[in-house]
Amino acid sequence: MVYIILGKGFEEAEALVPCDLLRRAGIEVRLVGIGGLEIQGSHGITVHADCVAEETDFSNAEMLVLPGGLGGVASIRASKAVLSAVRALWEKERFLAAICAAPTVLADLGITEGKKATCYPGMENEMGSASMQDAPVVQDGKLITGRAAGASFDFALALITALRGEEAAKKVAAGVVYRGAVR
Repeated sequence: MVYIILGKGFEEAEALVPCDLLRRAGIEVRLVGIGGLEIQGSHGITVHADCVAEETDFSNAEMLVLPGGLGGVASIRASKAVLSAVRALWEKERFLAAICAAPTVLADLGITEGKKATCYPGMENEMGSASMQDAPVVQDGKLITGRAAGASFDFALALITALRGEEAAKKVAAGVVYRGAVR
């Protein structure tokens, strides 16, 4: 199971493109709302989440995904339930994925220390001792980070590759006629 966290002000492309492509790959995904089921994104698109963070048991998670969007990231930082899930999953060596401003949450928790990562340009100074890479998507072990909304397809395909392999990602990329690189 993959859980994608939605906090008020999340970046819609960074949450919905991965959700869509993961589901096309046959991966079970749950959109998790912080504080409720109706969550408004940073561009006024309201999404109906599948469950509420404060009531969700994340113990069966293969992966937790944190989209960016400054409001969404602020919501994540303020959510004890989500921060607790992030810590627990990292300790269980499950995948953590974050894109845009959201990798800074992982840096706050010490997860990116000594790891290769990327984030929204200009936020590198909030990434602690992470080894910052100039790439749309960076994977270092169980940590996957993405640069920004423009990397949403690359990010989503990297998630599929991590969970189900390169062939699964290539199949989804072909199905949506994606012409970028599949990682």
